[in-house]
This record gives sequence, structure tokens and C-alpha cells, in this order.
Amino acid sequence: MKSFIFSKIDLNNKKLSKGHKKLVQYISTNYDKAAFMTASKLGEKVGVSESTVVRFATEMGFKGYPELQKELQQMIKSKLTAVQRMEVSSNLIGEDNAIKKVLNGDIELIRDTLEIVSDSEFKKAVEMINNARKIYILGVRSSAALASFLYFYLNLVFENVVLVDTSSGSEMFEQMFRINEEDVCVAISFPRYSKQTINALRFISDRGTNIISITDSAVSPIAEFSNALLVAKSDIVSVVDSLVAPLSLINALIVALTFSRREEVYNNFNKLEGIWDEYQVYDKPDGGENE
Repeated sequence: MKSFIFSKIDLNNKKLSKGHKKLVQYISTNYDKAAFMTASKLGEKVGVSESTVVRFATEMGFKGYPELQKELQQMIKSKLTAVQRMEVSSNLIGEDNAIKKVLNGDIELIRDTLEIVSDSEFKKAVEMINNARKIYILGVRSSAALASFLYFYLNLVFENVVLVDTSSGSEMFEQMFRINEEDVCVAISFPRYSKQTINALRFISDRGTNIISITDSAVSPIAEFSNALLVAKSDIVSVVDSLVAPLSLINALIVALTFSRREEVYNNFNKLEGIWDEYQVYDKPDGGENE
């Protein structure tokens, strides 16, 4: 799969200056290293000025060098091993700045997600879930936490919600073998993308089931299966995937679904409050002991 940045480079290569051609040559063969270099460092490595690097980015159609850098990082983050992630994050964050760097990074990811998420795709996803006979939720490895969160709340709203147990590959298919075109599957996957999720979506797609893909880009391997694509930005933070923006998007999806079924949700929670109170599920609001 060819990245947008290399398509732009091919398109503009003939009219590039000598300095810009040197940048093309270096980035094309060392994009995994360039992705985490500052404009100053990249210029120093190639033998051009920092301003030349910045101009190169804008001539390639980006708003600036940080946007070009993000594109490069998007290309490689699904391919980095855990050890490489540690090395990259150590260079970018530093042990003394972890809390500020990580939290500010998460804020930026939510802002980026707000800019790129499609209102029409979001509304389509809400409609698909509301009209489904059964709702399957699929998430593997780190995405399993997001899948569990979504399942917990949708199960309070809808009758037929299935959280696919992905601990066993073979049993995963057994849980879904009755899935059909009346159902919907919400699939969640972020780098490093799980082959288990991709294989499951091939199976689901062949059965005509509507698929809502929650992932990090339109070129994600699960995007091609989607009938509704919800994009949320993620990033690598050491061996950890930053999934704050995807969780925020899932929150929005839950809220939209509860609003669309307001009376039903109201009745469900009225009943649940009685059950929770009777069986002392929660602590008393006044802080006193339950009797």
C-alpha cells in the first residue's frame, strides 16, 4: 500500500529544488528514522537548512512539517516492535516529562479526531446499531478493553449484545457462526493490527453483516470491511497504545445511542436502580453502611 506522502513526492519530484530532492531521497529510504526527527535534525542529517525542510513539507501539500511527520509516523507505527516502541518513546518523551508529554499528546489526539471524524458515518453507525437484530462487539489485545467498555453500556440499553471472546481463535468463530445480514458487528482495531480481527471480519463480511470499524485511519486493514468507518487517532507511548481518543469516540457513540432510545433507556435504568438498591450493588449516597 502506497502512502499519500509518497504519492505526493512522485507527483512533485520533477519540479523540486536540489535540496528538496535530497530530502525525497533520504525520506524514501529512511522514512522510519525521519518520522521521529525534528525539522532541524532532518535538515542536519540531509545537509539542508531547517527552513528548507519546512518549505518542503508545505510544497508537498502539508500545513507544515509536524503534519508531514505525523503522516510518516502513521506509516510505520503498526510495524514497530515493542522494543522499537520503547526506543522511540524514550527519545520523544524522556522519563522526567512523561506525565506532561503523554497528557498533552492525548489532548492533541482528541483534537485531531474531532477534525477528521465523519458526522455522516457516525450517524450511519448509530442507525445500524439501532436497527440490528443482534450486536456483536469485537476487539483483540489492547482493543479488547475498548470492546468491553462498549459492551458494558450497550448491554444496559439493548437486549441482544454479544462481546466476542477472542481468547481462542477457533471459539471466536463458533460464537459468530449464526451471524447474518440482520446483525451488526462493531470491530475495534488499532496498531499493531491483529490478524485475528482481520480474519474474523472476512468471515463476518462474507455473511453480509453490517460492519462498523473503529480504527485509526482510512487505510487501516479493517477499514476495507466497513459499512461505517469511525476514525479516531491513536499513538504509541512506550509499549502502551494511547487509546484516549478512541475511548472518547466510543463514549460519544454510547451517548448518541442512549439519546436515540431515550424512553427505553429511562425505563431500563429505573428497573436497574431498584435491583441495584435491593441487592446493595452500590454504596449509599450518604456514605453510610448498607443494611
